[in-house]
Amino acid sequence: MAVTAKGRGRVLVIGCGALANEMLAVVRASGLPDIDVTCLPAKLHQRPAGIPEAARTKIRAGREQGYERIFVAYADCGTYGMLDGVLDEEGVERLPGAHCYEFYSGTTAFEAMTEQEPATFFLTDYLARNFERLVIAGLGIDRHPELLPMYFGNYKRIVYLAQSDDPVALTLARAAAARLGLEFELRRTGLAPFATAMADLTGRPALAMLTDRAAPPIDAGTTSPPGAGAA
Repeated sequence: MAVTAKGRGRVLVIGCGALANEMLAVVRASGLPDIDVTCLPAKLHQRPAGIPEAARTKIRAGREQGYERIFVAYADCGTYGMLDGVLDEEGVERLPGAHCYEFYSGTTAFEAMTEQEPATFFLTDYLARNFERLVIAGLGIDRHPELLPMYFGNYKRIVYLAQSDDPVALTLARAAAARLGLEFELRRTGLAPFATAMADLTGRPALAMLTDRAAPPIDAGTTSPPGAGAA
C-alpha cells in the first residue's frame, strides 16, 4: 500500500484502550498539536496474548499513513516479552515497566507497594468502572462463583490507583474490594506520573505539563473517548 501524507511530521502514540482517556488528557494538557493517539481494543487488557500482533498491525498502518515517529504506550502488560520482541523487530519503543500500574503510580512507589504486600490486586479508574464486566464476567465468576477463590484466594488487598477524583469510581473500587473479600487501599496518583512517563518516552517535555493530582472526573462507564479511534 502506498504511503500517505496524513502522519508526515507528526507523532503517533499507540496505546491500550483502557488508557485512552488518560492519554488524551495528557496530550491535550501539553498543548502539542502534532501528537495523534490511537488505541488497541481495551479488551486486550484481559487477553494480553493478542497485544503484540495487534500492536504490529497498528505500527505498520501508522507507517503507511506517513508517521515516522511512533511510540507504544504499553508496559509489558502480561505478554512475557512477546511485545518487546515485536517492538524490537519494528524499531519502536514502549513505556517502561511490567504493568500499567507502574507508570500510573511511578516506578519507585509501585515497587514499594509490591514489596510491602506482594499479594496486591491493583485497580485503575478504568478497571474500577468496568470491574463487573471485565473481571467478574470476564473470568466467568458471575456464572461460576466457585472460581472466585481460585482466582483471588491468594490476594490480600486491593490498591486503587485513582487518576481522577471521581466519587463514582471510588465507590465502585470499594465495592470491588468487598466483592473479593479483600482489604481496600486508596492511592491518589493523578496523572502526573503517567504524563512524565509519556514525556520521557516521546522526548516531548511538554507532555509532563499535566502536574495536577488528579484528572477531571469522567463519567462512569466511559471506555473510549471521542478522538481515540484508529489513526
